[in-house]
Amino acid sequence: MTMTKRLAAALLGSMVLVAAAAPTLAQTGEVNIYSYREQSLLQPLLDAFTAETGITANVLYAGDGLLERVESEGELSPADVVLTVDIGNLVGAEERGITQPITTPALAERVPETFRDDDGNWTALSLRSRVFYVSKDRVDATALSYEDIAGEEWKGRLCTRPGNHVYNIGLIAHYIAANGLDEAREWLTKVRDNLATAPNGNDRGQVKNILEGSCDLAIVNTYYMGAMLNNDAEPEQKDWANAARIIYPDAEGEGTQVNVAGGFIAKHAPNAENANALIAFLLSDEAQSIYASTNYEFPVVASAPIDPLVASWGALKASQVPLTEVAAHRAEAAALVDELKFNEGPQN
Repeated sequence: MTMTKRLAAALLGSMVLVAAAAPTLAQTGEVNIYSYREQSLLQPLLDAFTAETGITANVLYAGDGLLERVESEGELSPADVVLTVDIGNLVGAEERGITQPITTPALAERVPETFRDDDGNWTALSLRSRVFYVSKDRVDATALSYEDIAGEEWKGRLCTRPGNHVYNIGLIAHYIAANGLDEAREWLTKVRDNLATAPNGNDRGQVKNILEGSCDLAIVNTYYMGAMLNNDAEPEQKDWANAARIIYPDAEGEGTQVNVAGGFIAKHAPNAENANALIAFLLSDEAQSIYASTNYEFPVVASAPIDPLVASWGALKASQVPLTEVAAHRAEAAALVDELKFNEGPQN
């Protein structure tokens, strides 16, 4: 076991022991966080939160399994706040019965209804979008819709990672929510047949394909552009990013699909008041700007400043399709990917 894993296990163990020994104790000056978000992103914010409020933030970082952990720990769970990515995880937490309503007034005052649960069981904290990266050399278009990439002119020119990846499931579910299942089936069939090859690799790999000439348009999350342009450890990724530019689909129409990073307060949070204080802090303009810009995302609060690099890619006009509706179609989206054998690539 690595030192990092030992420390994480020790932290979790101590937190569980505290909860088990005294689950009904009054609130302390602490808040316990389970987080999918990386430490490099979150720690500066938590340091600022502690400095402002005097509340100590204890964090358990993990790549997956946090919802299952909170559920299995039940009433003895030490978790106060869970920070995660993807609307599916947020709605899934509510469906598992492991959330409680967020009560800070900041939720209703600062977060648009589209990006929070009607009953306060979760909130978005930043926005990311699945967009089009196009070749600077081979694509002249400056505006494109989702429907455009299903056209004959894109035959053999598209690339994306596998359709059953959570990022693409979110995009397909959004299309279903906005247009209905039948139209989504027709659209996804045409997109499949416009692919240059069977879907493979990750998002960064699709941008590399553009540089290499394997495709002219890649479906990729926005923030990878910033991550690649600033990747000093793997400078070749800067070349990949510099070969492409971003187009926000439907920017001149109904708006671009968005997904979220967000959070919820655990049902049995031992420090619920402090948990609400943390959510309120994360929705402040200052914290929003840091939370979003560290990962090249967009603030969910309209008044928060956008990172200059992110702003240079153009203005995001977010689709107003409620995220709860998108989440409701995720199973249909996954079934559609299987039905159309999307991951096998073009079929005509």
